Amino acid sequence: MDRVKYPRTPHLPWSPGASSDDTRMADVRHFEGQEVVVTEKLDGENTTLYRDGLHARSLDPRPHPSRDWVKALQGRVGYRLPAGWRACGENLYARHSLAYENLESYFYLFSVWDEANTCLSWDDTLLWAEELGVPVPTVLYRGVWNEALIRRLEVNEARTEGYVVRTAAAFPYARFGERVAKWVRADHVQTDEHWLRRAVTPNGLKGAS
Repeated sequence: MDRVKYPRTPHLPWSPGASSDDTRMADVRHFEGQEVVVTEKLDGENTTLYRDGLHARSLDPRPHPSRDWVKALQGRVGYRLPAGWRACGENLYARHSLAYENLESYFYLFSVWDEANTCLSWDDTLLWAEELGVPVPTVLYRGVWNEALIRRLEVNEARTEGYVVRTAAAFPYARFGERVAKWVRADHVQTDEHWLRRAVTPNGLKGAS
């Protein structure tokens, strides 16, 4: 089965965390008049699950202890995905810059793509989250695009890197750059060494002793 790399999410024009090599939306006209969903941006590894496997955002096939839990998840639920479909989310097993102590799962789903490479609507994504038995990131706002309101959203920087905006409706892969954008806090990377080269420190799950 073909593998598809998750696209780079452009920064909103007012995102303070964009670096020199990041992409940035020139303006937000594509959101105007659209129903959008704004969710927390969690501090993990972008991961894609298929019916027959998984990969990180970079299509990196190398094994790593931080990927063992999500690999086991794919083994349990991958058969539920139709052939040619994929489920994208955040692998939160390993601690990066932020420490989580009360996660519902080590995998949070944020999009599902069908065999035509179309991102399903947010409502259909919620149905798939239930089907796969995984949570989605906390929704901070859902409604018609309102730039002033979204600029005023309060971000809990102790638990999130920022937020992600997407249209509630489905959209094709080719229009990702018009339908999804992010706001990232300044200095969101707070470690000198890349987390893949450090000893793995697991985040905490809700109810774990």
